[in-house]
Amino acid sequence: MSYRSVFRPDLFKGRNVIVTGGGSGIGRCTAHELASLGARVALVGRKEDKLKTVQAEIIEDGGDALWFTCDIREEDKVRETVAAIIAAMGPIHGLVNNAGGQFPSPLNMINQKGWETVIRTNLTGGFLMAREVFNQSMEKHGGSIVNIIADMWGGMPGMGHSGAARAGMDNFTKTAAYEWGRAGVRVNAVAPGWVASSGMDTYPEAFKQVIRTLKSAVPLKRLGEEAEISAAIVFLLSDAAGFISGDTVRVDGAASQGNIAISPLVDHNNSKPFDGFHRAVPPALFQEDDNAGD
Repeated sequence: MSYRSVFRPDLFKGRNVIVTGGGSGIGRCTAHELASLGARVALVGRKEDKLKTVQAEIIEDGGDALWFTCDIREEDKVRETVAAIIAAMGPIHGLVNNAGGQFPSPLNMINQKGWETVIRTNLTGGFLMAREVFNQSMEKHGGSIVNIIADMWGGMPGMGHSGAARAGMDNFTKTAAYEWGRAGVRVNAVAPGWVASSGMDTYPEAFKQVIRTLKSAVPLKRLGEEAEISAAIVFLLSDAAGFISGDTVRVDGAASQGNIAISPLVDHNNSKPFDGFHRAVPPALFQEDDNAGD
């Protein structure tokens, strides 16, 4: 089997695209879709074993990928990694700023170290990657950057550190789009809502119980799929989005648009997910629910 993208074959032929956080979740899915469309993908992450696994998957499926370990929170390492990617692949045509991470906690329980770690991961790291890609390549050749943020317009109770970082990344997206437009560089963002991704399995059991109820607050009455986020990213990277810059696309099933206390949601089963990623693995917590019902 191969990736079932809605985009035409060879859409990214001859283009080099970096995907941070490419070893799992949305990053892994996006890397697969880009590779299936002809891109040469640079997988960036902290864990070598995960990157090697995704590279092997892409190559087995007929695509092309290299991997580079990097902690995007470290300025010198980011600078060195971007230089190494350019040396190995040539000019960078696209950057998917996907790497991130957080932990659930009420604000009053987050210490300074925890707060700063999440800010560095979800805001500072994305800035450093984008800056170095621009300075070392895109300022000369143009390109497209897509930052992955989150649904934080109503705040992020229980993850206030991540909400603050993602809001900052949304603003950075707008500023970079304006400042770097002079070089033909487009900068946009994608804000996923609740997506059935492997990252859900990393949360404590108490928070997993919350995750199991999330679809009830989504008008489409389901969680998103990784392929649905990837499709939005690929569109923004593509020439079809050539006059879109400084925008943030929400991919959340309209969950951020209303208030269920004022306008209760009706149960239905009319929205079907886009099943494009042939190697997708549902979060284990949902598989456990399915097995419990057998």
